[in-house]
Amino acid sequence: MKANPSQEAITVAIVEDDARIRESLVCILESEEDLDCVGAFPTGEKALAELPHLKPRVVLMDINLPGMDGVECVRQLSMRLSGLQIIMLTVHEDTDAIFNSLAAGASGYLLKPPRATELVAAVRDVFAGGAPMSSFIARKVVHSFKQAGAPRSDAENLSKREVEVLELLVKGFAYKEIAARLGVSYSTVHTHIEHIYDKLHVNSRSHAVAKYFGA
Repeated sequence: MKANPSQEAITVAIVEDDARIRESLVCILESEEDLDCVGAFPTGEKALAELPHLKPRVVLMDINLPGMDGVECVRQLSMRLSGLQIIMLTVHEDTDAIFNSLAAGASGYLLKPPRATELVAAVRDVFAGGAPMSSFIARKVVHSFKQAGAPRSDAENLSKREVEVLELLVKGFAYKEIAARLGVSYSTVHTHIEHIYDKLHVNSRSHAVAKYFGA
């Protein structure tokens, strides 16, 4: 364990078929005291076989993988690992692929190869409840979910404050930023989000947004 006793390291896994990029990502993660790379895999199939045992908190996932693509891998991992945060890696901003990844359960994306500072910041951000993505993609996600139809009955059980928290999640705010905007503590926001996930029967930000907007 690299982190000091008072700070548990954020465990991260990588799913990337390009060996050069995969090794670079491992080196970046391992250079940080609070990050711990627990596995790196070249295919979605290998990742699905190992990650349920490794139980990382964050996964860096290439969208374009050989065999099973990144979107399908995200979908299956989201069902198997509750609370897992997934950041997609993509060569270019393919809005459809990114949207499909977010709808499947990913929390954000990075263009690759990401700069070391950008990658580290994104991992810490998503672990803290953020959603690293451009404002353009965020607007596309919200618009697409809204176009899908009216909120489902489960969403009607949300309180006014829970709706406020969810709407800020949609806009990409991290938990600490939501706490500041609403004038409440970080732990209060975390409790609201737990209640939101429970009421909507989901385990990720993207699934909560999709359920709320009736996707």
